[in-house]
Amino acid sequence: MFDSYCYKLYFCTKHQFCAMTENSSLNITMPKTRQLLLDVARQLFAKMGVTNTTMNDIATASKKGRRTLYIYFKSKEDMYYAVVEQEMSKLVDTLEVVTQENMAPQDKLVKYIYTHLDTIRDIVKSNGSLRADFFNDIKTVERVRRKVNVKELAMLKTIIQEGVSLGIFEVENIDFAAFILLSALNGLEVPYMKESVAIKMKERREFIVRFIFAGLSKQPI
Repeated sequence: MFDSYCYKLYFCTKHQFCAMTENSSLNITMPKTRQLLLDVARQLFAKMGVTNTTMNDIATASKKGRRTLYIYFKSKEDMYYAVVEQEMSKLVDTLEVVTQENMAPQDKLVKYIYTHLDTIRDIVKSNGSLRADFFNDIKTVERVRRKVNVKELAMLKTIIQEGVSLGIFEVENIDFAAFILLSALNGLEVPYMKESVAIKMKERREFIVRFIFAGLSKQPI
């Protein structure tokens, strides 16, 4: 009877361990597979455009079956959304680094502005044919941008608040000031894609800085 009990205990423990091991392997494999599919989709979208890319193309290029694709994504549009979301997360990550840097608020804000524009420009230009879809498919991009905008507003408010606390900025409504700045930044993204505009904006950095800080500073910068 004791031997039978030990056998059952051994069997159950072994079974649970195997189940745990299998589940752990599955949990590790799932993110890797999803990332592989996204990487392949991004490459195909960039090369062929979203419209000309099919789920079959992605399945073939990734060497995964269509069934596997549909485990992770409901449709090609769902994959495109995930690609845009992942690309835009690069912007957030980069700007978070700037926000946390130890520098004067006015210098940090200027760096934030140019980092935002340069990063968006790099993301779009590095994705080939995806560039056109990025601007044409406003609905998908805006869904992602809403999430990004919330994070950007928080970062801009932090920088402005630092300036107010140090007596450098004089702002009655920090929330609204952050909203205006972000709206201006978003509006500059498309023109900034042109090399000539980007160069001109960097050449006229001092003018842009003075223009922006005219509404924030207690005294000229």
